[in-house]
Amino acid sequence: MARSQNLFSCIIFMTLFVITMSKRITIDGEIDNNWYDAHATFYGDMTGSETLQGACGYGNLFDQGYGLSTAALSSAIFNNGLTCGACFELQCVNDPQWCIQNAGTIQITATNFCPANYSKTQDLWCNPPQRHFDLSMPMFTKIAQYKAGVIPVKYRRVPCIKQGGVRFELKGNLNWLLVLVYNVGGAGDVSNVKIKGTNTNWIQMTRNWGQNWQTDTQLVGLTLSFQVTTSDGKMLQFDNVVPRNWQYGQNFQGRFNF
Repeated sequence: MARSQNLFSCIIFMTLFVITMSKRITIDGEIDNNWYDAHATFYGDMTGSETLQGACGYGNLFDQGYGLSTAALSSAIFNNGLTCGACFELQCVNDPQWCIQNAGTIQITATNFCPANYSKTQDLWCNPPQRHFDLSMPMFTKIAQYKAGVIPVKYRRVPCIKQGGVRFELKGNLNWLLVLVYNVGGAGDVSNVKIKGTNTNWIQMTRNWGQNWQTDTQLVGLTLSFQVTTSDGKMLQFDNVVPRNWQYGQNFQGRFNF
């Protein structure tokens, strides 16, 4: 009887452990329904031309499908570029003068960095430890009057919904290969990339900056495959996504997404 009770207790313990770990993994993977306090401003004008390019390395955000639904993040959220590609939902709160009534929420992708300015003595929005979103003007004016300048917001991480498969843009030269990984769904932010040539083993790539990943292995003339892992621990393998006759400057699309 005692052994049966011990076995039953062990099963209950393991069940609770699995449930607890599942919740922890969910939180660690940023799939978190809690709202957090921050502030938001905007930069550029309604064309959004000043929001293109940026510290995540995505280049032309219109060509790559991000458009103007983007933001530059303060260092407290940017995490040295590891948050590039993550998606957030924001709402203007606690400012009836400037928040647009019943505006609802907006969703943006992290594509740039809002640097700290330690020479300023006020309006230190992007300085640590402030949590801040510098939006494109079209996104800011969906939730607030542009004259507000800065607004209090609530934000949370949300899954990224992207059209088409994960994309890979190839740059570099004969001595090294730089791969921009973009249009990533799900968690959105890539935490690890491996590459494989036709006759090679899987090669660990290193993050150069933003979502640009590099290897010094010479892979010219080889068909390329990728393993991409996002911050929630999910991994997808893209076999033979790049043909052997690839050229620098080209980009290729995987058959699926997170």
